[in-house]
Amino acid sequence: MKKITLLISVFLMTITISAQETGEDKWGSWAMIFTNNRISDKLSIHAEAQYRNYEFGNNFNQLLLRTALNYDISENAMISFGYGNITTDPTFIDEDIDGIGNFNEHRIYQQLVLRNSVGKLKFSHRYRLEQRFIEDLDTQHRARYFLRVTYPLNEKWFLTAYDEVFINLQEPLFGQNRLYGAVGYNVNANINFQVGYLKNHFTGANFDRFQAALFIKTDLRKKGRDDVN
Repeated sequence: MKKITLLISVFLMTITISAQETGEDKWGSWAMIFTNNRISDKLSIHAEAQYRNYEFGNNFNQLLLRTALNYDISENAMISFGYGNITTDPTFIDEDIDGIGNFNEHRIYQQLVLRNSVGKLKFSHRYRLEQRFIEDLDTQHRARYFLRVTYPLNEKWFLTAYDEVFINLQEPLFGQNRLYGAVGYNVNANINFQVGYLKNHFTGANFDRFQAALFIKTDLRKKGRDDVN
């Protein structure tokens, strides 16, 4: 408990000292890969990896590994039960403070995804509950709401944007808000690539992040075929 108290104190101190020390004046980067692997008509397996840096391409912030089992209720509704393993460096400073280094989190989550279209616009709504088992800290609970809108420019190119709000189910209530915009390219029906900008807002701090993401779909029901071609 002493370790996490000191960790929180260091984090709050780095926010209030100056923008230089929190990295607010730096362009951070997130490199991400997401896969959806169909295993039956109703079931699929989600897997992702995200590598996040405080600065562009360096100064490690976080490694997030996440997976989930998805069940399609209908064409436009899906529920998921998942697990994440997250390693985080909580400070912008590139070395340990008083022996404090990275800490680990195990995360269980449940979510509902709803989809709809209005003309060419495609909407996705994600409602997620998380139980966060953070190293040396009591279990934390969090709710998240994610709204994405996608607009196709043609068969290959598209624009996409989302906003996601994080609400803690304990004090403090507000966690963070993420506002994102990107341009995407469909390599084929199973692969697309997105490059975009994320504004990550916390209480008293805002961070700019460059994002590059690869999305892959596979169908494991089909034997003897290369499904990503």
